[in-house]
Amino acid sequence: MNSHNKKSYKSAFIFLTILFFLWGFITVLVDSLVPRLKDVFEMSYAKTVLVQFAFFVAFFVFSLPAGLILSKIGYKKGIILGLLTMAAGCLLFYPAAEYRVFTIFLVGYFTLAGGITILQVAANPYVAMLGTEDGASSRLNLSQAFNSLGTTIAPVIGALFLLSDSVKPSSEIALLSASNRATYYAAEASTVQTPFIFIALFIGFLALAFSFIKLPKLIQESPKGGYLSLLKNKMMMMGALGIFVYVGAEVAVGSFLVNYFLDMNLSIIILENEAMMNIANTIANVFNKTFTNSDPKSLLGVFVIFYWGGAMFGRFIGAYLTKILPPGKVLGIFAFLAISMILISINTEGLISMWSILAVGLFNSIMFPTIFTLSLEGLGELKAQASGLLCMAIVGGAIVPFIFGSLIDGFGFKTAFFLTVLCYGYILFFGVKKSKISTK
Repeated sequence: MNSHNKKSYKSAFIFLTILFFLWGFITVLVDSLVPRLKDVFEMSYAKTVLVQFAFFVAFFVFSLPAGLILSKIGYKKGIILGLLTMAAGCLLFYPAAEYRVFTIFLVGYFTLAGGITILQVAANPYVAMLGTEDGASSRLNLSQAFNSLGTTIAPVIGALFLLSDSVKPSSEIALLSASNRATYYAAEASTVQTPFIFIALFIGFLALAFSFIKLPKLIQESPKGGYLSLLKNKMMMMGALGIFVYVGAEVAVGSFLVNYFLDMNLSIIILENEAMMNIANTIANVFNKTFTNSDPKSLLGVFVIFYWGGAMFGRFIGAYLTKILPPGKVLGIFAFLAISMILISINTEGLISMWSILAVGLFNSIMFPTIFTLSLEGLGELKAQASGLLCMAIVGGAIVPFIFGSLIDGFGFKTAFFLTVLCYGYILFFGVKKSKISTK
């Protein structure tokens, strides 16, 4: 690789890393809205997960069309289209909050995810191809680490700005005078509107910036009949199922952490624990906030930073580990440790249960990029189309949490978590299988 290509690849990697950060941040900010929407619209856990369903089903709907669009208009224009679509989705939250219409929220999430899908379909294989195939897992783990930086910051922003005041039940709202009710609704709307307007403006700025950026052309037009041959490729399809259950498990755990902690009455334990309050206030102080007798959702929401922060920390470690060890083996070890943490949480109470479930984030870290690159191994010119199929599997983020939410409604959190044990069990199997193939 000549020095010009190295410089070009490095610049492309930096700009793509900004995108990884952005969609990580927005995806988890969506999770931060879940407890608030549950209160605002007084919904069951299963119905609340329609937020995730609208978000992740877009990956299933848009992935293959996104691949087709990219082959027609080119990678750079595809990025700009994806960013503008994301901005449009964010702007839809304004009327949704103004008129308190849940359907408009769902359309907004669906539109936002459509834009992210266009970016995902192209960016993951693009990063994987910015160098040798042997280093693909390491490169994607590194870029995904910055995605995790976004997912780490988002829950704090969400906890402090989206969950920081109590939502009144409809019975209490009915007792308010007309003017007080209008004031309350306006304040409620503003809580959601302001952050997403700023995000939409930032995304628009990025779209403008990308129109001036030069990127190396790596993704060629894929051969005809590629999808059919990929559907017959056993390891690629096993990888797609791995992406499905991984994203499903990650979102199921991440979306319900605040509700899980509320269910265990952890806010009382934390308020009475000096060390835990010091941790919460240290994080809140960064944003000039502090906790006293705050709404429990906000206090508990701050600790979700450790779930997503663990994923960021783990990906930096994973970028190194997947360089020196077979990626399949690293994947299997991390899946085993994730299962162990869930089982500890299920069988304990209080802070042990809390910290063990938060530790799952650390072991989630390398799963998506490692499964993704292991699934692309040896596919050559079919990589772009394979990426489309793998991104379709992100729909697991819609289906698994919906089942998880239904299990919570019927049997409670401790039983529902066995679903995620099954998901990580499959990832353990896939990692072991790929590890055996690579050592042959």
